[in-house]
Parts: sequence; C-alpha cells; structure tokens
Amino acid sequence: MQSFEELSKKFSDHFNRSHFPEQPSTLYEPNNYFLSLGGKRFRPVLCLMASELFGDIHPDSWHVATAIELFHNFTLIHDDIMDKAPLRRGKPTVHNKYNESTAILAGDVMLVKAYDYINRLNPEYISRILDLFNKTAAEVCEGQQLDMDYENRDKVSFDEYLHMITLKTSVLLAASLQMGGILGGGSLGNLALLYEAGKKIGLAFQMQDDYLDAFGDPEKFGKQPGGDILANKKTFLLIQALEVANEAQQQEFNELLKSNSGDKVSRVLQLYRDCKIGEWARAQKDLFLNQALGYIDEIAVVAKRKQPLKDLAQLLVKRDY
Repeated sequence: MQSFEELSKKFSDHFNRSHFPEQPSTLYEPNNYFLSLGGKRFRPVLCLMASELFGDIHPDSWHVATAIELFHNFTLIHDDIMDKAPLRRGKPTVHNKYNESTAILAGDVMLVKAYDYINRLNPEYISRILDLFNKTAAEVCEGQQLDMDYENRDKVSFDEYLHMITLKTSVLLAASLQMGGILGGGSLGNLALLYEAGKKIGLAFQMQDDYLDAFGDPEKFGKQPGGDILANKKTFLLIQALEVANEAQQQEFNELLKSNSGDKVSRVLQLYRDCKIGEWARAQKDLFLNQALGYIDEIAVVAKRKQPLKDLAQLLVKRDY
C-alpha cells in the first residue's frame, strides 16, 4: 500500500494536464484556471487507496479518480456562484474573475468531461460505476438544495443538518471509496464497510470545515474568514450554539442573524467562545473519526493494507487548511 503523499503525487502528475480543447478559450480557459488552483485531491486518492486495498491499483481507477475530481470541481464552481463567494483557495472564484454566465457553462462542461472519463472504463465496470456515480451526483445536488433551504429557516435541527451534510459532502467521499473498491474486486461486505467509513469521514471532515471557517487561519484555509457566519449558514457550530445558549445569548444570536453589521463575525465568534462551541466541535469531530476508523478496522484485509487509509482519514479530519 502506498501512502497518501505517494498517491497524491502520482495522481497530480496524472491529472495536471489539460482536460479540455483550446477553443472556445472563453469557455475552457476558466476551467483550466480553476483546476490550476490545485486543491486537496483527497477524493480521487481515496478511490485509488480503496482499489489498492485488495491488490494492485486497477488501471481504470485512474479514470474514475479523474472523473471524481472533475465532478468535485464542477460542484465547487457552482457552489461559489450560489454562495456569492469571492475567494476559493485564496484566489478569485470563476464567476468573480470572469462572469457568472461563463462560470455556469464552465462548470457544466466540466461535469460532461467527468462522464467522458467514466465512459473510458472497461465495459464490465461501467454499469456499476455509473449507477453509483449518478446516485451520488443527484444526492450532492439534493444536499446543496437543502443547504440553501436551511438559510431561510430560523431553526434547523442537528439531525436535519446531519442529513444535509451526509448528502452534500459525505456521499462523495463514500462513493469514492466504494468505486475504488469495486474496481479492486472487494466483496459486497467490504464495499459496504468502505461506504460507511466514507460517510463518517465526510461528517468529520465537514465538522472540521465548519470549525476552520470560524476559528481557522484564513491564510491557510484559503477562504473568506467567517464566510458561513456572514451567509447565515446553519452549520454544526451555529446549531449547537443555539441549542446551548442562554436566553440573553439566544436573543443576541437572533439579532445577529438578521444583521449585516461590520462586527457580525467577531460578535458571533465571541458567542461561540462563550458557549464553548470550539471544544464541542473538536469532540464531535473525534467521535465521527473514531466511527470511521472502526469501519475500516472491520474490512477483511490485513491490517497493514488498511493503515494508509486510516492515516488519510486522520489527515482529513485534523487538517488546518
């Protein structure tokens, strides 16, 4: 088994080339720009790792990993439009650098290219991979819609948010692992364990993402500080804070959620500190991580083959960027 660092470098060497024709440059150059910003590339590496759990990496895993990364970047381009985000990875978003209409089309054609890579698979795998890919793509869209719906609601429960994040974030990590496992020849039992592990990794990943948006170093995180707060996003942090806040804190939260004042972020962060939300988020993140590691432990392959996957799960959850 290869480490995340080894597979990440190999995937970057494989992926960092032009996936699009030269013309019309007004459509394809924005995609080349966006992909040039880099990214964590965790999802495609999860696919490769899952394939390697059961033997050598299946050659078709590289096509699937590429499709996964292109699909993920398609969602980011469109998410940035919907969130009106000015920055992605510390650089101007596509709609900000070019224009919104171009960004929509650029994202669309990136999704088309993802399907092109799936179409290159050995025919014996296309149906299973495509079924899972399509199911996942629809669920990601459902999760994004719920995320936007929740912005217009005064109250969202923890379980509702958990369901939304499972769709928006976790299922793509889970599918990345399961698609790699399918190509690697994993049994149905092992494939189910990979999927459940991926869902829990996704929840822990999102918990860390929510935490970093509030408490992280923006220079490392590469996003507008307090972006979730400014957008009134119902995050793990806000939902828990509203649950444990006293009456005076509840009133201040409600006022701030209706406000666009210049000190909104700093005031919400102080309320989070007063409610000890940072400590709660770290504990909840560790709970999700330990559940994921438990599923990985149950996969029926020798322990040393699972270690790189466990190491990557730890890295995903404990990152500061």
